[in-house]
Amino acid sequence: MSHRTKDLPAKQGIAYAVRELRYHEASRQLLAVVLIAVYAATARPSTLTAAIGLPLAVLGMAVRLYASGYILKNAELATTGPYSLVRHPLYTGNILLVTGFAIANALWWAVPLALLFFWFYYPTAIEYEDRKLKRLFGERWEAWASRTPALVPSFRHVERGERGSWSFAKSMRKNGEFVIAAFIVLSVAVVIARL
Repeated sequence: MSHRTKDLPAKQGIAYAVRELRYHEASRQLLAVVLIAVYAATARPSTLTAAIGLPLAVLGMAVRLYASGYILKNAELATTGPYSLVRHPLYTGNILLVTGFAIANALWWAVPLALLFFWFYYPTAIEYEDRKLKRLFGERWEAWASRTPALVPSFRHVERGERGSWSFAKSMRKNGEFVIAAFIVLSVAVVIARL
């Protein structure tokens, strides 16, 4: 049993194995990278699918870069910038990235595979992150979570004056976004070359 599932009810056999896989962060992250690489390498984009998918993927990368400049994982509760719009902007960015590459790919199986990936991994990832942050930050997390949706931005409860400040160093050095950004730029170039 992993540290992510130790507080959950016990399971046995296949149900246990499936739950452990769904909560396994490294599997989710690695599979997302593999999906993007496969989508880029097998792409048969049309001008239309590239025009829709690639800007969506770039938007996902921008959301990730923006969000990673506000967060210091497990050390502070990020509630400003993108975290004033959604609780999990890095996940929102990831979903936009994978969706964008799936659309740009233009093969029949790409979007259904992306949807299966999201369904399998993201509900459990969100549940674990929310449970962990509640444990770490208690009432402060509860107040923020009660007005902040998980993935889809809401502008209704954005607090004025809670903009915070984005940090390039935090995004690039502490959170390693330069590696992801370089991978995404390369993947976009591969899709463009296949037009």
